[in-house]
Order: sequence, then structure tokens, then C-alpha cells
Amino acid sequence: MLEPLAYLDPRSGRTWKLDPPRWCGDAQEPLLLTELPGLTPERIDRGTRSLWRYRGALPPLAGEPITLGEGCTPLVPREVAGATALLKCEWLMPSGSFKDRGASVMLSLLRAQGVQAVLEDSSGNGGAAIATYAAAGGMRAKIMVPASTSPTKTVQNRAAGAEIELVPGSRQDCADAALRESANIFYASHNWHPFFLQGTKTLAYELWEDLGFQAPDNVIVPCGAGSNVLGCGIGFHELLAAGQIGRMPRIFAAQPAHCAPIARAFLGLEPVAPQPTLAEGTAIAQPLRMAECLGVLRQSLGGAVMLSEAEIAGATRDLALSGIYVEPTSAQAAAAFAKLLQAGTINPEEKTVVVLTGSGLKATPRIAELMGMAL
Repeated sequence: MLEPLAYLDPRSGRTWKLDPPRWCGDAQEPLLLTELPGLTPERIDRGTRSLWRYRGALPPLAGEPITLGEGCTPLVPREVAGATALLKCEWLMPSGSFKDRGASVMLSLLRAQGVQAVLEDSSGNGGAAIATYAAAGGMRAKIMVPASTSPTKTVQNRAAGAEIELVPGSRQDCADAALRESANIFYASHNWHPFFLQGTKTLAYELWEDLGFQAPDNVIVPCGAGSNVLGCGIGFHELLAAGQIGRMPRIFAAQPAHCAPIARAFLGLEPVAPQPTLAEGTAIAQPLRMAECLGVLRQSLGGAVMLSEAEIAGATRDLALSGIYVEPTSAQAAAAFAKLLQAGTINPEEKTVVVLTGSGLKATPRIAELMGMAL
């Protein structure tokens, strides 16, 4: 019998009760949750057209969730590099990215615990998702962003009623400022809070259902802080423990060579200073849960791929020409599929899911540059 659900520091084994709400350990350790039992097909709520059809696999929620129909995204076969990939269209979410999965679950659980105002630091998809779901749930949101951020990136957040604070300095300076501000407002960070990973794990459950209650052979995901790597690791592990799949799929992390701390660590390469990259959504120089991400890649017998700027740009253009308009950050998963095929790491006959995480509408100026167009 499983112990009561609790926050867990996976590195020390220490646990904390879920109430009162917390976003880290006492010494700012990044937390996960203790084990949940998984799900069988009979327990899927087939009348619900959102990720909440897997509510039986999520932490118990008192009351109704904050939902806008997130999840249930298409799985589209496309030829990529001469082989068929199964493109998981995660950008088809209310705020335009996969982060809606985590935002819906995290804010639903926090609201049920009495949290009414939340803090996030993000100039991209994370901030948009938190602002969107806070608005949908009647919660107040404050989003801290670097002062150098283009105003076009915060329009979606402002439109949803979020308070925007511009922080002088680098992205790291912004994160440091958010840590200080967390003394005044609950820090519901998509990078820190373990409830967010409970949302991203529903990707694994959805792929399992998409494929007739089987696991794919491989899952390739763009990776910055690693929430999709960890989410897939958690979800498929639960399905394996519940006897619903016979093995874990191999999970591969795609990162830009200009900023690839997880990939470099996996491949045994020395760290290098980050450089600007097309795949800015994964340009996380110091991921909080690197050890846990590496654990998922190794335990699943997967791996990591570093991609040049030319490979990312080429994949963005090629996908668009097949009708798939995604941001360069997403397209690097397709570029990684091509490299893994070329290396013989994966076979064309295998079922390989390529996870596409964010809409091209989020990066229209950058894509226009790639196409030599003036806006």
C-alpha cells in the first residue's frame, strides 16, 4: 500500500506534507512528489476531453479543476528525413504551448489549497501559460521578466490580466529577483513546483492511449529545464509499475549546441559558456533538476542530441513546408530525429514520437528572418 502523498527531495529522501503549500525544500531543494499508483484504461474518464480524463493518476483535487480543454493534442504521422515520425502537436493548447498541461494541474491544486495569487518568472511560454490559467481560475498572477524582453512577448500575459514586472539584468538576475519576491507571493514557478510535472506527465498517459495502450519505442523532446523529460519519465514509470506497459520508451533530449548543459553532461563533455540560439525556449544554462533529467535519459536507455543552428533552422523550414508551423525550439526535436536516424541510434521501423511544444506564432519575427522576409 502506498504511503500518503507527500513532497519529496529525491536526493536526500526527505519528505514534507502537501499542506501547507510549498515550492521547495527548507534549503531550497527542488522537489518531486512521492509515488502515485498509475492508471488502467478502465479508470480513464472518457467523457472528459482534456488531460483531466487522467484525473485518477493525478494528486487528489478537491473541487473542480481549472481547465480550458488542454491536452488531447493530435498525433500526426509525417515523413521526416526519409522515415515516418509521429508528431505530437503540443502547441495546439489554449496558450499555444505544452506548458498548459503543467499550468492547469499546478494552479488547480494550489487554488484548492487556498492559494489565490501566484508568482512566475518567464518571458516565454511558461509565463503565458501561468497568466492564462490564473485568469481562467480567478487567481492573481505576477510575472517577472528581464527588462530587455521584447514587449511583444508579454502582450499575451498582460491581456490575461497578469501584472508584469521588468527586472534589470540577465535572465538569471530575473530568477534571483523572483526568489526574493517569493517571500511576498506564492512562487508557482514552472521550473520549481512539482505539481507542474504532474501536469506534464499526462503527455505519457496520452501517448499511451493514442497508441492503443502501448508505449512508443522512442520519445524525442526539446529540453531546457527538462519538464517534458521528467514528465515523460514519471508518467511512463507509473504505467510500467502499474503493469500497463512492458517497458519504458527510450527518451531523448534535444538541445541547441549553443546552450546544452544536459546534453553535454550526458555525453561526457565539458561545460561551456552559453551562446544565443534560435531555440531560445530551451536556452536554460543552469537547469535545476539536471541530475533527475540525466537519470531519466539513462534509465530509459535514451540519450541526448546537440543541434547546430543550421540544423534547427532547417527543421523549422522543413516542418513549415509540410504544414507544421512551430517555433524553432520545437523544431529541434525533428532535427534530433534526423540525427538519431542517421547515427543508427533509432530505426525507421520503430514508433518514434517527436514532441512539438510551441506554436510558430510565438516566433513569427524569427521565422520571418529564416525565410528572408521583412515584417
